Amino acid sequence: MNIAIIGTGNVGGALATGWSKKGHQIFLGVRNPENFKGKEFLSLPNISACPIEEAVKQSEVLVICTPAKETLNVIKSLGDTTGKIIIDTMNTIQKNSSNLDSSTSETILKNTQSKDVVKCFNTTGANNLLNPKYGETNLDMFMAGDSTRGKDIAKHLTLDLGFTNCYDVGGNDKFALMEEFAFFWINLAMFQKLGREIGFKLLKR
Repeated sequence: MNIAIIGTGNVGGALATGWSKKGHQIFLGVRNPENFKGKEFLSLPNISACPIEEAVKQSEVLVICTPAKETLNVIKSLGDTTGKIIIDTMNTIQKNSSNLDSSTSETILKNTQSKDVVKCFNTTGANNLLNPKYGETNLDMFMAGDSTRGKDIAKHLTLDLGFTNCYDVGGNDKFALMEEFAFFWINLAMFQKLGREIGFKLLKR
């Protein structure tokens, strides 16, 4: 697939690295293709950089990995998103009176043409996106959204990264729950000082 990744920090870089190895064409959407954080990713196969709106035009899937406080600015820079699948990896760490939406995904839905918005890749650290393997076990991923089409793509891309499964948490009404789940990982890893090398696995019997 052609995938536009908006945001080239730890999360965007991890996703670009993993998907490029699986043969996906990655377009890093940046404000200045000549000078941006993560320029080293251009040395990997199947990765190029271009202005954000151009990356969107060339891609079927848009993955937003910027800080949550930049959500509206990023949305304005995307251009026409009609027919595009948008995967939101962001988490709103601090909510305030100027941010009345329950999640970044809700803000995206309200301000873009696309209705195929999925929350995914937000519930664990970038280190686990790069390597979800723990001994003989691979971690699981989770997603939420009303878009069946978007979820099918998100699950496919999750498996490409090496996760065992991508579990469906529910529809658009579960966007905020996904962010709370992310805070649970952040709390354990950072505030409870367990470190980033932890992850979630769903067990059944």
